[in-house]
Amino acid sequence: MWPPRRIVRESLLGVVLATLVAGAEVVGDGGAVRIVAVSLAAGLLLPLRRVLPGTVLLVAVAASLPFGGFAVLVPVASWSAGRRIEGVGRATGTFALTYVLSFGMEFSRELPHVSPAVLVILALVTLVSTIVPGLAGRYWSQRRTLLDTLREYNAQLLRERAMIAGQARMRERQRIAQDMHDSLGHQLALIAVHTGALEVDRELTGRQREAVGVLREASVGAMHELREVVGLLRDGTQAPEDGAAPPVVASGTPTSAPAARAEDDATAPSRGVAGIC
Repeated sequence: MWPPRRIVRESLLGVVLATLVAGAEVVGDGGAVRIVAVSLAAGLLLPLRRVLPGTVLLVAVAASLPFGGFAVLVPVASWSAGRRIEGVGRATGTFALTYVLSFGMEFSRELPHVSPAVLVILALVTLVSTIVPGLAGRYWSQRRTLLDTLREYNAQLLRERAMIAGQARMRERQRIAQDMHDSLGHQLALIAVHTGALEVDRELTGRQREAVGVLREASVGAMHELREVVGLLRDGTQAPEDGAAPPVVASGTPTSAPAARAEDDATAPSRGVAGIC
């Protein structure tokens, strides 16, 4: 389906060409019936150039001999044929046949007064009216196709570059998360274990045991915060609250068992110490 803008443009073009064809027939002293018939035929033939560009061009050239008004339609049909005929061989054959037909018709019309100068003029007029619009239309069509292809390639390259940058950021985040889990997690676990063991020492006074408990709680809190940060760096999602479900990766499945076991191992000493208290 054509958009409204194209429908309006095609309608205006049809009205303008039909008017020009009618004016050419009036100049040629055609009758009223002939003028109306030729105008209607040109108006009906114009939309077919999008479906049958080569056929419309040949019909317009052939009809321009008995009906001079169709000569107005020839440049438009040639432009459309140059844009829409697929294949270099097919386009070359169509325009060669069109040129031979047009030149032959003009030659037969000027047959009583043929001279070298007339032949040159006929060849140039035929070339300008039938071949040049087709070449211009084909150049415009290929240039537009090339620009569209370059835009698609550019958009594809931008998408691929964004994907590569996102993957690089994800790998860097995973590396940082792994380093934090391996170094800080292990050290905080040791601090929690030693402070928990020191907290149950019977030789400590009440104030000393309270201070050790504060250190143990601080190490346990730091381990929980480290788990949240590592989860954010690994998955890129919000860290779950205490008692919530395990983190979910982009595919919608829970975190892998090794990662869960590693986190449980890292926090097991602190939970064990808390249980002792």
